[in-house]
Amino acid sequence: MDFSEKNILLVGASSGIGLATAQLLHTLGAHLFTASRHLSPELAELQTTHYEVDATQVIAPATFDTLPEVLHGVVYCPGSIKLRPFERIPLDDFRGDFELNVLGAVQVLQLTMKRLKKANGASVVLFSTVAADTGMAFHTSIATAKAAVEGLTRALAAEYAASNIRVNAIAPSLTDTPLAASLLNTPEKAEASAKRHPLQRIGQPKDLAYMASFLLSDHGSFITGQILPVDGGMSRLK
Repeated sequence: MDFSEKNILLVGASSGIGLATAQLLHTLGAHLFTASRHLSPELAELQTTHYEVDATQVIAPATFDTLPEVLHGVVYCPGSIKLRPFERIPLDDFRGDFELNVLGAVQVLQLTMKRLKKANGASVVLFSTVAADTGMAFHTSIATAKAAVEGLTRALAAEYAASNIRVNAIAPSLTDTPLAASLLNTPEKAEASAKRHPLQRIGQPKDLAYMASFLLSDHGSFITGQILPVDGGMSRLK
């Protein structure tokens, strides 16, 4: 995959899946533009053009004014994991998950859509979760928000197909990222999580980075409106 002529914006690129995707695209020659609340040391090493953005807040219209006029791809990576019984989830947590996962993506795409249209073949990659399609206890808030991401994915794919903009979402299972640290912080927890996957391991950030990069590339040019599980078989196999 050659990204040497492609301008890509990654939102949520400071750690985890977003960082792994940025690192992979960097090695593939992409012109990277990144956004997150903080610039991590690992992301700083890539020397990208970085925008300080909090996706849970209103993003100023001028935030991305310095992006190139043509944008070939947008990846929206921010996510959240707040697992607890439904009756103990405050309404503010539901609202916060929705703002981060859905409204943040909506804002970024509305601010960049004109640039994507000019690419004559752009790609948008969003992130869902295995829990949006497979019912899982204690996942009510995040599953609800990510199900909305899946609806957004399909609706946008339909609306912008005529503009040759592809929109897809990746649905991972538990992945070894800082976001999931509390779920994997003992050997026992990590082993139990691995055994829940048919492939007997948990996801690594690079697993998702490879899929995101494929969807951004010309190799994925006939794929749109899809929710692609990258979950070790969890959503489909028993």
